Amino acid sequence: MSGKNWDRVPIDAQSVDAPLSQSAIFLIVTVAGEQMALAKVCSVLGELDDLVKTVGFRDLGGRLSCIAGIGRDLWDRLSPNRRPQELKPFAPIKGAVHSAPSTPGDLLFHIRAERSDMCFEFERILLDRLGPDVTVVDEVTGFRYFDARDLLGFIDGTANPTGLDLPASALVGDEDGDFAGGSYVVVQKYLHDMQAWARIPTPEQEAIIGRTKIDNIEIDDDDAPRKSHKSLATIEDADGNEYDILRDNMPFGRPGQNEFGTYFIGYSRYLWVTEKMLQRMYVGDPPGAYDRLLDVSTPQTGTIFFAPTRPMLQALVEGAQQQLPAAR
Repeated sequence: MSGKNWDRVPIDAQSVDAPLSQSAIFLIVTVAGEQMALAKVCSVLGELDDLVKTVGFRDLGGRLSCIAGIGRDLWDRLSPNRRPQELKPFAPIKGAVHSAPSTPGDLLFHIRAERSDMCFEFERILLDRLGPDVTVVDEVTGFRYFDARDLLGFIDGTANPTGLDLPASALVGDEDGDFAGGSYVVVQKYLHDMQAWARIPTPEQEAIIGRTKIDNIEIDDDDAPRKSHKSLATIEDADGNEYDILRDNMPFGRPGQNEFGTYFIGYSRYLWVTEKMLQRMYVGDPPGAYDRLLDVSTPQTGTIFFAPTRPMLQALVEGAQQQLPAAR
């Protein structure tokens, strides 16, 4: 969708570079084992762009978009002999104090819009089309919180790549030419202990995050004995080259249920970059010096997907459909 006018047409399905939005729904489903279920999913995935247009044309200013990510097991069912080089299940991470679980998921739908009702309507129609052939294993409704802050009070996503840096960071290149333009997607749902966080003095919170709370100024902690979240999430190779990922994290919560959280979603050109970031957070650098943010933020889920380009998705489902019975 790069180079097009957002205000004149709906955003193509699978547009990783779609604008960050005010509202989002993160929907993860598993697909039943029967061939007819796979055929139905192929039919719906093949119509995804039309569904974006159907709902999106109601208000072009709503900027509705949807990205479908496919997990390794489902990818192998669709295309047994060809998959993105790094695509694999999420591996649980075990640190000395904190752990990151691996949870199931065949399909991720990342639905974004400026209006929550458009996200709702798109999801309603999507699940109606998929019917009983899928099982919802996680569903989170996110919202933009004031000036892009998380519920802990800090601005989130400051280090996101922009301009020409965005595709270089988030989209697969010539290193895996058959899947160029696609993106590896890692998701984790975190719940926060807000009372424990409130007991931490602001200067210490800032040291944990690596930025000032009010004005979002980066804190240099290169010489500190314990690295901040910001520093642990900064990935460099042996030559000092820095690798970015594209985050579209969203707060979510239900105060009446004492539920407060952040939904982490990271798009990356190389899956190893996000994996190394998480290893540094949970294991620590040096080992044992883990990310202190984890003392108040507990992951509930962990899943990996690959988001193909729209033409790639179309070719994938058409190839699978040739080997499958017609959808019900």
